[in-house]
Amino acid sequence: MIDELLPASVVVVEAFGEEGVREFGNTPLYPQEAALLVRAVDKRRREFTVVRGCARRAMEKLGVPAQPVLRGERGAPCWPDGVTGSMTHCADYSAAALARSVDLASLGVDAEPNGPLPEGVLAAIALPEELARLERLAADRPDVHWDRLLFSAKESVYKAWFPLTGKWLDFGEADIDLSADAGLAPVGAGPAAGAQGSFRARLLVPGPVVGGRRVGYFDGRWTVRRGLVATAVTVPHR
Repeated sequence: MIDELLPASVVVVEAFGEEGVREFGNTPLYPQEAALLVRAVDKRRREFTVVRGCARRAMEKLGVPAQPVLRGERGAPCWPDGVTGSMTHCADYSAAALARSVDLASLGVDAEPNGPLPEGVLAAIALPEELARLERLAADRPDVHWDRLLFSAKESVYKAWFPLTGKWLDFGEADIDLSADAGLAPVGAGPAAGAQGSFRARLLVPGPVVGGRRVGYFDGRWTVRRGLVATAVTVPHR
């Protein structure tokens, strides 16, 4: 699912539902990883293990020796030298996406259930301009939970932003303009049906310097399938 949103230089490994738990749920953890789970409940242990199983498989496909994926500053995953990547997990889905740093400056992925955000969350994360655009999008495609999609896009933007800057990016510091691809069936039209499109995140604070140039926006792709919304951002070397 997320692999369809990313260039061929990115290796993506995904785990869906119980099948994913069976495949990756018994992934051996490094002692440094296990130490992060001392007080974790079973659900957290399972999600942590499955997504790191995805990351290990992605490292293997990328030709990188397996190693622990630990948490760095603000919880960001620490990747091997020469690798950039992102992980995500939600109910019944986990994914890891990795690329070599020579191919991409940074990337971010996120997945969420395709349902409405809890009450009060949209008002806390969205700019007035974004709210106006969501109303127009919902009129055209009411089968997509655009509020959740906006939240996911902001998460992917942050995941791509932080490795480049080492700084926090508030929800209100990126103005995201979502658009849907034309000619797609409604999400509920059948098992293979879904929606997808693109978005641009205009940075409202000074962006990172990539390839000697300051970046003013990030571009991304999104999809809605299998009861999920998923987003991905890539930052190329300019």
